[in-house]
Amino acid sequence: MNYIIEKSPRVSLAIKGRDQHFPVARIYCVGRNYAEHSREMGDDPDRDPPFFFCKDASCVVPVFFDEVNTITYPSMTSQFEYEVELVVALGKGGANLTMEQANDAVLGYAIGLDMTRRDLQSQAKKKGRPWEIGKSFSQSAPISPIFLKQDLPDDAVSRSQIVLKVNGEVKQSSYIANLTWSIEEVVCKLSEAFELRPGDLIMTGTPENVGPVVTGDVMEASIEGLGKISVQVVSPS
Repeated sequence: MNYIIEKSPRVSLAIKGRDQHFPVARIYCVGRNYAEHSREMGDDPDRDPPFFFCKDASCVVPVFFDEVNTITYPSMTSQFEYEVELVVALGKGGANLTMEQANDAVLGYAIGLDMTRRDLQSQAKKKGRPWEIGKSFSQSAPISPIFLKQDLPDDAVSRSQIVLKVNGEVKQSSYIANLTWSIEEVVCKLSEAFELRPGDLIMTGTPENVGPVVTGDVMEASIEGLGKISVQVVSPS
């Protein structure tokens, strides 16, 4: 293929314990999929169901266990905020999936951060504009290696605790069981709106108590059974 400009390489994530990588296709994000986070954002979780938005695959920053990874404080914001999330990696796709098919489509799980320029997102919301400027920017999706579902105990992830610390202080803490929509329900609902593909990632939503970080802060994101990632915010060079 003769491209008129240089073709960008596809972003990939390591597979935990394997000499393999997962090529990232698209990133779907679930908004307000924990009731308490929905309330802190000013919505009624019983009236307003979760919804979907996207990040570009280029937003992914592959991060690794047992080291302090870094992301750069982004431009145009003074309110840079963390959101810890369970990330679901799809090994199969399809449209209008059943619950059984949705479960079968899940290849594995990872720990992720949906970093947000909250002030820009808030401005967009007030004007009825898309959220991309607040959500889909460079380095806004640090994600750990993927754990294959087949290598984990049955239902282990659905019972796990999810925690985010900043400089050692707990900021977010909940359980995956508190998701408003379960993992399989999220995949089913997404497949009604989009034909899903192998390589798609789903960021399943964040618990309550999102908040800001500044240059120098270290975030520790953990999901029971999947380990912990450390990500430090650094100043632009």
